[in-house]
Amino acid sequence: MSEATRWLDLVEVDNVRDLGGLPLAGGGVTRSGVAYRASTLQQACAADVTELVDVRRLRTVIDLRLPDEAAREGHGLLGDAGVRVVNLPVRKADATLLDVVVPSGTSADLGALYWQLLAGSTEAFVESARIIADPEQHAVLFHCAAGKDRTGVIAAVLLDAVGVPADAIAADYALTSERAARVRERLVRIPAYQNLPNVGQGVFAVDGTAIASFVDALRATYGGGGEFLLRHGLTDAELAGLRAALVG
Repeated sequence: MSEATRWLDLVEVDNVRDLGGLPLAGGGVTRSGVAYRASTLQQACAADVTELVDVRRLRTVIDLRLPDEAAREGHGLLGDAGVRVVNLPVRKADATLLDVVVPSGTSADLGALYWQLLAGSTEAFVESARIIADPEQHAVLFHCAAGKDRTGVIAAVLLDAVGVPADAIAADYALTSERAARVRERLVRIPAYQNLPNVGQGVFAVDGTAIASFVDALRATYGGGGEFLLRHGLTDAELAGLRAALVG
């Protein structure tokens, strides 16, 4: 799949793309139509829900927002569409407040933030992998608010676990830059996200080197995404299922 065809061009949700079509280290590409990454979905209109549920066959939504964040913002029309919604919050180990996870400052060490999110959210990573490994739950979509940071670290671990090279993981992450202005424009209409920095600043920077450094640290510390997941509770059979789902 080309970058253009990996995007889902919805009406009211801007940062949605298929994890299919990414190159694999051993040759071939990841399978399309299985897993999607996205920004928050509560603004989705009826046409968007039809595209996701009827066309893309969406069965499971993994909401990576904090529990109070998810409860406050909800899931909009998608919440009444017969789709299973699972809240698997991604957070830093030493903090649970939304304004810590989504800071408003104009500078941020995103590589350090992503490592802190990994440390604080092992259950979310493992359970996300477990869900995507289960064909009965396909297609699966996982999202946070902007679809960049919390979504980005989950995507990085999953893609590394199935053999996507680090440069391709970073390139996928960086695609958010194409939609960042539109994503921010929607988010700042929501009270919880009104203090987001401008595009390119702080937590709203889209720099592929941040996720690349995260993947480097993941490999140096654990031996990669697959070993991280195994060490924190995924079984060998489930990891094989994840690879079968995303690679085929």
